[in-house]
This record gives sequence, C-alpha cells and structure tokens, in this order.
Amino acid sequence: MQYMLLIYNCDRPEPGDPRFPAALAAVNAFADECRRRGAFVAGHPLQGEHTATTVAVREGRTLITDGPFLETHEHLGGAYVLDCATLDEALELAALCPMAADGTIEVRPIAGVPDLDHRASAGA
Repeated sequence: MQYMLLIYNCDRPEPGDPRFPAALAAVNAFADECRRRGAFVAGHPLQGEHTATTVAVREGRTLITDGPFLETHEHLGGAYVLDCATLDEALELAALCPMAADGTIEVRPIAGVPDLDHRASAGA
C-alpha cells in the first residue's frame, strides 16, 4: 500500500545556511533508507507558503487567491510517497524522517480508486 508522508512545521535550512549541508545529508540518508527497503516512490520539498496560490471554483467562477488556503494553520513543507507493506512500516519510516525531530509527519494511506488514471503523462 502506498502512503503519503506530509511534512508540517519543520525548520528547513535553505542553501547558503550553514546548517544546510547537514540537513541535506540527513534527508538524503532518509531517502536512501527508504530506497534500501524498496519503499521510496517520490519525495519533494515545497517552496514557502508565500509562493502558494489557491484556486477554487464556485458557481462556475474561478476564484484565485495569493497565498495558502486560508484555514491552514500549519505550514506544509513537503511530502514523500512510500510504498510500504504495512502501516507500521510507514509509521516507522515517518519516525526516521529527519523533519520529524522538529516538525510533524502526517501519514495517510493513498486511496485506491478504480480506473483513476494517475500516470505522469498521457503516453506513460
């Protein structure tokens, strides 16, 4: 089963910050451990919430708002998709994620929807 690990409220140093090399090494070690177990599917950090644009459609009208969803109380910093044998394995890997040390990792099973096409491209 695939699980999404959503990373909230973590301190992520940017390139140029003296803490960046150690943080990058920790994240790469986590991804390598997930790969070693055959669980790694994808992982991506997100740019800061100031770069977000929110889209909603109400009564046929598209509403575009700069910034994150207004009811968001926590900063979503990135996500991993892992393919794990059990929820326990997904939780174990979430605890190994370096961002769990100062943020929160939400683990959610990815819903299996029959006939849903989620290929990367039409030719995939």
